[in-house]
Amino acid sequence: MTAREHPRLDAELARRIRFVGLDVDGVLTDGGIYLGDVAGARVELKRYDIQDGLGVYFLREAGIRVGIVTGRVSESVRLRAAELGVDDLAQDPMAQKFPALLEMLGRHGLTLDDAAFVGDDFPDLAVLRAVALPVAVGNAVPEIAAACSLRLNRDGGRGAVREFAELLLKARGQWEEVIERYVRFRTPDAVGTSA
Repeated sequence: MTAREHPRLDAELARRIRFVGLDVDGVLTDGGIYLGDVAGARVELKRYDIQDGLGVYFLREAGIRVGIVTGRVSESVRLRAAELGVDDLAQDPMAQKFPALLEMLGRHGLTLDDAAFVGDDFPDLAVLRAVALPVAVGNAVPEIAAACSLRLNRDGGRGAVREFAELLLKARGQWEEVIERYVRFRTPDAVGTSA
């Protein structure tokens, strides 16, 4: 797929999705990790894309549960997950993402047929092979891209999650409704009224 092609999503499949799982490194971030030391304490920083955060918000506003599944343990991820208000967070240092995703789905009474997952690299492969809607970010490794039915144009950490949220919600027929609700919530009552 070239960057000029716009991925399409089947409306029936899109309406079945009730849970979206997200990898972190390479999906919510560009995969870079800043490591440092402050007064003898290890510090790890990651860069997150603000448009991706709004994409997560839109998914949740549409009634879709969102979970983060990562193979690294990081305070940065815990903070970002709390900030986004995601429904679930699993940080597994062994990168065993599939059992973590199954546990999340079970907590919500959902199955793999109700789930999408956005990934970029080999630790995501088991999950991507199992969910109803496997999604690869634009810079996913070739084997991951080949395993996914939806390949995004945008790279991880550069708006890929937002691109997916838009595609999914447009295919479900919810995009305009979610956007209008978002704008109304942020518009003061006095705007547009005359004295």
